[in-house]
Amino acid sequence: MSRSMASPTPDNHVIVIFGATGDLARRKLLPGLFHLAKAGLMPADYRVIGCGRPRSALTDAQFREHAREACAEFGDSKPSGAAWANFESRLRYGTADPTDQGGLVKVVQQSEKEIGGHPRRLFHLAVPPAAFESVIDTLAASGLTPDSRVIIEKPFGHDLASARELNQKVHSVFDESQVFRIDHFLGKESVDNILALRFANEFLEPIWYRDHISHVQIDVPETIGIEGRADFFEGTGTFRDMIVTHLFQVLGFVAMEAPTSLSAKCLRDEKVKVFEALKPLDPAHAVYGQYQGYLDEPGVSATSQTETFAAVRAEIDNWRWAGVPFYLRSGKLLAQHRSVITLTLREPTLRMFPLQGRVSRDGRGNQLVIDFDDPGWIALRFLAKQPGPALRLGQAEMEFRYSDSFTREHGLEGYERLILDAMLGDQSLFTRADGIERLWEISAPLLEHPPAPGPYARGSWGPDSVRKLIAPYHWYLPDQHTP
Repeated sequence: MSRSMASPTPDNHVIVIFGATGDLARRKLLPGLFHLAKAGLMPADYRVIGCGRPRSALTDAQFREHAREACAEFGDSKPSGAAWANFESRLRYGTADPTDQGGLVKVVQQSEKEIGGHPRRLFHLAVPPAAFESVIDTLAASGLTPDSRVIIEKPFGHDLASARELNQKVHSVFDESQVFRIDHFLGKESVDNILALRFANEFLEPIWYRDHISHVQIDVPETIGIEGRADFFEGTGTFRDMIVTHLFQVLGFVAMEAPTSLSAKCLRDEKVKVFEALKPLDPAHAVYGQYQGYLDEPGVSATSQTETFAAVRAEIDNWRWAGVPFYLRSGKLLAQHRSVITLTLREPTLRMFPLQGRVSRDGRGNQLVIDFDDPGWIALRFLAKQPGPALRLGQAEMEFRYSDSFTREHGLEGYERLILDAMLGDQSLFTRADGIERLWEISAPLLEHPPAPGPYARGSWGPDSVRKLIAPYHWYLPDQHTP
């Protein structure tokens, strides 16, 4: 399968959500499935089955009410009218655990009989990572896995050994062609637009390499804290949660060579080549931070060294990017929420124009800035003559905004697009086993020797030491300047 120019309709499906009463299903999956249904993008016939352990069983009516409340609170499409009645009628609930899968098997078989023919099965593991292997065992024992597909949430492992172990467990039940490791960042419209920007426009490709680009910054600051998820976050931290899982995937799209086609195999092959060329991360080129007050969060150890902020320097040892540092930064309770890629071009060889004012202070000249927080935008920043008798330079900008140029009426959120892709069997925007393992492999030095997290104030930009990491360059966001 490949990234399609059309909008094909999936085959008839039975979709099973493990963890259907959890936070992810409530906030994203159930509202997303209803939005897909209302937009006419679901199969002609389908069933959505929530699945939990026998001790926490719901009736179909209780699950439908749970889904209605979830869509009312978090969905763009509100649960009302004929569209909701149609969607609600397709909701079921079943129970399963590694010792008893009878409830789930019964409701799946009944749903398939109602649909008729041979509907596809899609299992979504919306459960904590610690439960992945248990659910895989449950599916193996159920006999429901042949010709099915499975969506597995992140993080996929917490180091190289655990990722390999989990891959072995998954591959003992599913072929790699059946596995969809989901990263909702890759479902953003604006991440797909990186491919369009790079490979559909000839004017950019000649400068998209080391002779013209001095450094690249991928920045995803967050204004939220750990949101009561201490149990998860204490065992994960920002580096594992954000940089390994999300930011390196975005780096893969920025740095990849042109694929020969938009097929899943070609796209993922090129991305994995980037990961193979990444040098192991040097702990000396990493900064960790912990926001003040983190130790007072409920469930956090008083001696916790878990980082709520992480910034690293990554290097790609290949022909295109040798010598170009990639700076990746993310953290909790920072000054802004953004998702931005900044490619800064080198200064011209002949400096006939003296730089004045803001340009010289910020060290900025030519930059391509890609905001990939849907709906997203792209800006080209350049120097131009200021009005007046003297030849003085000032910063100028050309900007494209999705919201100004295209209607959002048919836009889909990340999870919605990726669930649709999984139903269609398109693995293009899902991560592959070898790519996941390689990212954990290059992260091993940092995981083994993490820097001590420095304190930082809430609403700041992290520890002061992060400025030294990027020197002689400067951290940059479109409306924030760090000296």
